Amino acid sequence: MNGDGKLASQVLDTFVPSSEFSQVVDLYVFDKRLRLMMLDVLERIEVSIRTDVALQMGIKNNWAYRDKALLDGKFTAIDPQKGGSRFDEFVRRFDEMAASSKEEFVAHFRSTYSDPLPIWAAVELWDFGMLSMFIAGMKYGDMRDIANKYGVSRPELFPTWVRTLAFVRNICAHHSRLWNKPLIAQPKLPRLNDVPLLNHLAGDTFASEHFYSAAAIARYFQLQINPTSSWGARFVSLIETFPEGPKISIGQAGFPAKWCALPLWIDKK
Repeated sequence: MNGDGKLASQVLDTFVPSSEFSQVVDLYVFDKRLRLMMLDVLERIEVSIRTDVALQMGIKNNWAYRDKALLDGKFTAIDPQKGGSRFDEFVRRFDEMAASSKEEFVAHFRSTYSDPLPIWAAVELWDFGMLSMFIAGMKYGDMRDIANKYGVSRPELFPTWVRTLAFVRNICAHHSRLWNKPLIAQPKLPRLNDVPLLNHLAGDTFASEHFYSAAAIARYFQLQINPTSSWGARFVSLIETFPEGPKISIGQAGFPAKWCALPLWIDKK
C-alpha cells in the first residue's frame, strides 16, 4: 500500500518458480508480432484522420494550420512560464521538420511556389504526434465535425484517442515492449452508449491505463475506415497465441474476460 492508499506492486530480481528462458523468448516474439500488427492498423488510421483534418481545415484557409484565428484559444494562448503557446511550439516543430525534409514534393513546391506549404501538403510531413497535437488545438466545431465522421458523439474524446494511438505508435516504432506497458497517454473513456461498440470500456479504469484500451480504439477506428478488413480477425488470432506463464496472463494488458466475444471483435460476414 503506498501513501495514496492504493495497492502498489514491486518487480523483484528473482524468477518465479517454473519460469523458463524459452518463455521469455516466446513473449519477446509475441510482443514483436503485436507491434507489427499495431503498426499495420495505425498507418491506416493516421492516413485517414490526417486526410480528414486537411479537408476540414483546408476549405477555410490554405494555411489553416498557421492561422491562430481558426484554432482554439487555449491552443494559441501564451504560457507566461514558457514564453510561448502550444501553437508556437507546433509551428516551430513543423518548420524544423519541413526545412530538413528530403521529400520530392517539398523540393518541387519550393522550386515552384513560395513557403509555407499549404495544409494538404503539410499534413504529409506530420507524424502521428503532430497530428494529435493539432487536433487537440482545433476549435470545438471542427473537432466535432471530424469526430462525427467516425461515429464519436462526444468530440472531447477524439483528441485523447488520437494521442493514445500516437503514444502506441511511438512504442512500436522504437521497438519497445508493448503488451503490458502502462499507457502514459491514457484515452478518455466513453460513457455508456456514447459509442456502443465500446460500451465495455465505460468505467474500466484498468483498461484505460493499459494496452487493451488502445487496441479497442484502434479496432473501432478500423471498422469505421475499412469494415471489410481482416485485421480484427488476425488480431484475435495473434492474442490467442499469448504465451501464458507463471504470473503472466493477457489480462495484465487490460483484456477483459471473453473479450473476443464482444461485438467489437466479431467480424460481420
